[in-house]
Amino acid sequence: MLNVRFVVGLVLLGSLFGCSQSDRPPLGRVSGKVTMDGAPIEGLIVNFRPDEGRTATSETDAQGKYDLIYTYQVKGAKVGPSTVSFVWPTGAEGKKGIPAQFSEKSEIKFEVKSGNNTFDYDIKSK
Repeated sequence: MLNVRFVVGLVLLGSLFGCSQSDRPPLGRVSGKVTMDGAPIEGLIVNFRPDEGRTATSETDAQGKYDLIYTYQVKGAKVGPSTVSFVWPTGAEGKKGIPAQFSEKSEIKFEVKSGNNTFDYDIKSK
């Protein structure tokens, strides 16, 4: 009887892990560097929003570099077209304004492919 319970437990455990991965769309790893007028921007939020599905996001480091995260501990973005936007985190004070065409009204598009993708972008403040 103990062996049957053990096997059933393993099957249930395996199905839990399998469900979470099978629900995930194909992803591509996306990283790059964001600058404003040529200078790296630290602490800026980078969003890749597909037409349908979850937005992948990341925050730039001191060199302006980022690596998108799809979900907790899962790096990447959904394969296919995404609209890219840049915003400051809520409560960020004293930060240089991001023009609307790069943030809430962004029309910047990027085609995420499977594998590694690089998206570097220089925001023009004027």
